[in-house]
Amino acid sequence: MAAPAAHAEVVDVDYQCQTPIGPKGAVSPIDIKAVKSGSSYKLTMSFEKGVSSSPVELGKGAMNPSALIKLGGADSGTVPVSGPANAEAVPANTPIKINDLSGTYTPKKTGKVTFTAGVLTIKALGTTTTCTPKNNPKPSLELDVQAAAGGGGGSQSDSGSGELPKTGPLDSAIALGTLGGTVFLAGAAGVLWLTRRGARPAS
Repeated sequence: MAAPAAHAEVVDVDYQCQTPIGPKGAVSPIDIKAVKSGSSYKLTMSFEKGVSSSPVELGKGAMNPSALIKLGGADSGTVPVSGPANAEAVPANTPIKINDLSGTYTPKKTGKVTFTAGVLTIKALGTTTTCTPKNNPKPSLELDVQAAAGGGGGSQSDSGSGELPKTGPLDSAIALGTLGGTVFLAGAAGVLWLTRRGARPAS
């Protein structure tokens, strides 16, 4: 019998969050699922517990989450995912439930690829909270993938994007790239690198 093409498990991720009122931390089980769509995959990242809290109530629609999923194995880089704003108000000092985050992954390499929870960004009331996994979590998902034929015009070229620096002011650049609403659907890696390198003439 052939080996299964996918392996998934819920992984506890220990998030350390830099919030406007100081550091906070919480462990949330993370589930990452993939659904094949043509030559790409729709990724969905689910949080089973809240990972931070707010000292004031967050009204309906006040919070916008996004995150990065790190690729490993045969492929490298990150896939930005984002989700809808909160549908209901979040009371003060209660865990913030993150809605499912989704994005599109187009394989650049063929083989087994792992998907691991990366940096989570929460924008609310004009502030930004950045949550970084500190426990070096293991992958939530492993897939056997095939490289997409023909590519996408080079918008996701490697150009060094396999190794994203993990600290410093880059977090805000990543947040800008992933919160563009539709940026994550195609060419996200290229857009993020353009954001960080400054203006560059279009090819």
